[in-house]
Amino acid sequence: MRPFEADLDRVAARISALGFSDQQFFITGATGLVGSMLVKALLTANRLYGCGNTVTALVRDPEKARRMLSAYAGGDDLRFFVGDVTSPVAFEGEVDYVIHAASETKSVNMVNYPVETLWTSVCGSRNLLELAREKNVSGMVYLSSMEAFGRTDPALERVAEKDIGYIDLTSVRSCYPESKRLVENLCVCYAKEYGLPVVSARLAQTFGAGVSKTETRVFAQFARSAIEKKDIVLHTKGMSVGNYVYTADAAEAIFLLLKQGAPGETYTVANEATSIRIRDMAQMVADRLANGEIRVVFDIPEQNTFGYAPDVEMRLSSKKLQALGWTPQVDLEEAYRRLIADWEEAEE
Repeated sequence: MRPFEADLDRVAARISALGFSDQQFFITGATGLVGSMLVKALLTANRLYGCGNTVTALVRDPEKARRMLSAYAGGDDLRFFVGDVTSPVAFEGEVDYVIHAASETKSVNMVNYPVETLWTSVCGSRNLLELAREKNVSGMVYLSSMEAFGRTDPALERVAEKDIGYIDLTSVRSCYPESKRLVENLCVCYAKEYGLPVVSARLAQTFGAGVSKTETRVFAQFARSAIEKKDIVLHTKGMSVGNYVYTADAAEAIFLLLKQGAPGETYTVANEATSIRIRDMAQMVADRLANGEIRVVFDIPEQNTFGYAPDVEMRLSSKKLQALGWTPQVDLEEAYRRLIADWEEAEE
């Protein structure tokens, strides 16, 4: 069994144990990394445990969505609602739970299209909050980002949810973290004014089995370098501390928050054992995953043409989420091994 399929079985078991049965889920970003895994896990839970949940996936490209998701569906438990989050969501069916996973993820787009990045985040989230309010849902999770923390106090040993730091509002790249921060507050406002049971999941960098081979983010570039036995090239000094969470661990956290998250609250989803500088992670991949057959080299341009975020010295705490019963199961090295194994098995 491919690692990704094993992960789906694991998350499906968690969905069943949490008591999700005969519920209507509305999920955005359903062709993205996290959103697609959530959809597939729900459909897998239907197959393995007879949960009887129905998933409505808000998508812009239904053909792409069918290629990615339809193989996991059984009967009519998966439906596609074609639209864009930046427009009001005129969905007439019942909705019990909303997961808003649609978001820009490519740094280069955040730099080249900052207005669209910010507007999609803020306007799109308001439209989904309005849908959840209209449907009187039992729960909603907004997928935020650890970038909402900004530059936190480097003296902090661990950074908790309230340890918000500085964001440079003169930088167009700030369109992403600032919009995430604003939407988190918007969720607080909807919880307070309308009693909406919405929580924010502030995700660390999420990767593992299930990541597309076309993924361009740093972790995927490192994995490809290990497979192809090519040197890892860094375009920064790699001094930022990265925080990570395995795909299946993140999925379990999101379903847990739908049930047990406190309305208006934000929860950090990160495996504390994965906090590591980018350059050290690159070296780990070179030494352990590529068995020392490749090197880490630096090619730093004079200007930040790649749209990388500023260096951050931040090690996240997930104690608030762990208090609800969440425990991450996959560490950083194992995440890479499962990712690489999944890519290789998919080619067989």
